[in-house]
Amino acid sequence: MNIAEYIDHTLLKPNTTAEMLKKHCQEAMEYNFYSVCIQPCWIEYAKQILKSSDIKICTVISFPMGSDFPNVKAYAAQEAIKMGADEIDMVINLSAASDQRWQNIYAETVAVKRAIGNKILKVILETGYLEPETIKELSAVVANAGADFIKTSTGLGPRGASIEDIKIIRSAVTKEIKIKAAGGISDAKTALAMIGAGADRIGTSSGIKIVEQLLY
Repeated sequence: MNIAEYIDHTLLKPNTTAEMLKKHCQEAMEYNFYSVCIQPCWIEYAKQILKSSDIKICTVISFPMGSDFPNVKAYAAQEAIKMGADEIDMVINLSAASDQRWQNIYAETVAVKRAIGNKILKVILETGYLEPETIKELSAVVANAGADFIKTSTGLGPRGASIEDIKIIRSAVTKEIKIKAAGGISDAKTALAMIGAGADRIGTSSGIKIVEQLLY
């Protein structure tokens, strides 16, 4: 297994500088990670740095609260694609999820997916706020609404991903729907366990450490 191919190399610090972003993209190319996951304001700059590579650009929408209006999320996602993003990680309306207002979640997921067409949409559930049964129901809702991936966490919620999260999500959706484990994945053992449980992608800022732990 080449674990680098599973990793979205993540830099979402609110005080990210141009120098930090450049270094981040250079690391992605050096280690051949699947993508860089960055804030929307850095898409065009990252595109310039990565233009000679196959590294994808992933960006976040309504991050980390998820409380934007659906049309705002859809517009932001569409603009991100226009600027050069390949994949969108969108945070759901967490209040709607807590209230089990599934129609609201369904509608916003549909709106964002329509806005980005055949580009990849990952929908972030923020599982740390949710009970297991809610995670299961919510996974089915966003899958039916057109999500390509279900993502566990922002990394800024009450906890990160767990093996149980991955198992619950996998039990709720068809094999065509992929899973991104993110939040608190900082070593190779944890990353491999997430993949073993059914994760197809790993979101982490510790990608270099993970790869090097498996090399040495």
